[in-house]
Amino acid sequence: FSIKFSVNISILVVAVVIFLVVLHHNFLGLSDFLKRELSDSNPLGLQPIDFIPAVPQRLADERNDKEISVVIAASDERLGGAIAAMNSIYRNTRSNVVFHIVTLNDTVDHLRLWLSNTALKNVRYRILDFDPRVLEGKVQVDPQKADALKPLTFARFYLPNLVPHAEKAIYVDDDVIVQDDILELYNTPLKPGHAAAFSEDCDSTTNKVAVRGAGNQYSYIGFLDYKKETIRKLAMKANTCSFNPGVFVANLTEWKLQNITKQLEKWMALNVAEDLYSRTLAGSITTPPLLIVFYKQHSSIDPMWNVRHLGSSAGKRYSPQFVKAAKLLHWNGHFKPWGRTASYAEAWEKWYVPDPTGKFSLIRRHSEAYEAK
Repeated sequence: FSIKFSVNISILVVAVVIFLVVLHHNFLGLSDFLKRELSDSNPLGLQPIDFIPAVPQRLADERNDKEISVVIAASDERLGGAIAAMNSIYRNTRSNVVFHIVTLNDTVDHLRLWLSNTALKNVRYRILDFDPRVLEGKVQVDPQKADALKPLTFARFYLPNLVPHAEKAIYVDDDVIVQDDILELYNTPLKPGHAAAFSEDCDSTTNKVAVRGAGNQYSYIGFLDYKKETIRKLAMKANTCSFNPGVFVANLTEWKLQNITKQLEKWMALNVAEDLYSRTLAGSITTPPLLIVFYKQHSSIDPMWNVRHLGSSAGKRYSPQFVKAAKLLHWNGHFKPWGRTASYAEAWEKWYVPDPTGKFSLIRRHSEAYEAK
């Protein structure tokens, strides 16, 4: 018995030693992997500048464990919009939202100050510097309108690079306000094989208003030039309902599997060579490639999660009750809520956080004439 016991002990000791050797080897392998990951430069120039701060214990206790990645672009001249959008999302959810804020290098310091010196100091975020050189050869630039090109509008094309470790993400424009829990939008069901869910332009909510002068606002022919052979060969019906890319939910695993970013870049480059976009909507260069790539290959989000056209005119299109019931308000159009004239500005101002630097100031939007209406 004594000999048998000694043998068992010896076997146990050997097993423990082997386990420790394997564990040590795996640890070294993981360490090397992490070093490689951190040392690899991002070929797209989407470099993280700020990293997610630790969640204060008090907030960790108050909020649930569900982490939601939200991507938003923040240009300096519209920074107040991005800040208000983030504040509305953060205040209306108990989930652990992580904001991935895409901006240009000259905006970073301003953005960081705004976040760290206001009520948003506990928000979890990463700041990513977008390198406009990514778009070389993919966007046609009119020398007389070079300033009209907004590189950050294309950030949504590169979601897997912006949020590399998430399986799912939400993209929102900077001219939105969220009035409900973003978790509901995040949980939008996507059909198998679909990399994104958008709000249809033919949905019942959008159809309540007609956008004056927009022509074929709600169909593919409003965005693509069907006189071009390349477009005709796609066999996409011209009257197909378009969708709004200002708010959408993305399945990043599917996005990467289908190489969506490369597909979008392909159609951007083809447009430079062949001028494939319609001129009906004057300057819409972000939506067309998305419409092509996601033709009949996308899911739908609840229309109340993208109640839009609030910025199409200075007049009010929706009843106060409807605006209050909307889960997300979207001021797409020329009349932004931080501008001189805008509809439903009070719904936006509720979430605006004043700029501690004083650089971004709200333009007085309600003239005496407008208030008299």
